[in-house]
Amino acid sequence: MTLTPGTFVRTGLLVLFAVVIQISGLAGLRILGGTVDLTPLLVGAVAIYSGSVSGAIVGFCTGLLLDIATGQNLGETSLVLTSLGYGVGRYRDLRDPAHGLLPIPVAAAATAGYILAVTAVSFMLAIQASVSVLLLRDSVITTLLNVAIALPFFALVRRVLRPVLAVDPLQRMRRRSEPTPSGPIGLRGLEVQR
Repeated sequence: MTLTPGTFVRTGLLVLFAVVIQISGLAGLRILGGTVDLTPLLVGAVAIYSGSVSGAIVGFCTGLLLDIATGQNLGETSLVLTSLGYGVGRYRDLRDPAHGLLPIPVAAAATAGYILAVTAVSFMLAIQASVSVLLLRDSVITTLLNVAIALPFFALVRRVLRPVLAVDPLQRMRRRSEPTPSGPIGLRGLEVQR
C-alpha cells in the first residue's frame, strides 16, 4: 500500500465505518446465539490486501477505537487486533494470496483467532468473565456468520482500497514460457535427429 493522504483517509473511513456499524447495529443483533463481528474481518481484509505492517496498524487503530467507544479496558482489543493484522499480513507476504475464495479461510481464521485471543487476554487481565459451554457455541456460530459474509465484505474493502494498493493480489499477470519441444509422440527427450 502506498502511503499517501488518500490511503489514510480510505483506511480511516473503513475503520470508522466498521466500528460504528459494529457497535450501533450488529452488536445487538443475535442470530442463533451468535453475532456478526466486522472488526476481525476488516483487519483481516486490510492485512491480506496490503501486508503485515498495514494490517497491524489498522488492527491497532480499530482496536483502540473499539475500546474507547465501548469503554472496555484500553488496549485489550488493540493488542489482539494488532497481532491478528500482523499474522494475516505475514501470511500474505509469504504465500500467494491470489485465489478468489481466499476470504473464506481468512475470515474463519481471523474470527476464531480473535475470539480465542480476546478470551485469553480477558482471563489474563483478571476480568470477571463467565465460562460455559454456550461460549463455545456462540464462538462457532459467530465464526460461521463471519464466513457467510466474508466474500462481499472483502470485495467491498478491496474495492475501497484498490486505488491505493501497490499490487492487487487478485490480478496476477503470469508470463507464459515458451513451450518445450517434444518428440514425435509428445514425449520429451525423444527428439528426432536428422
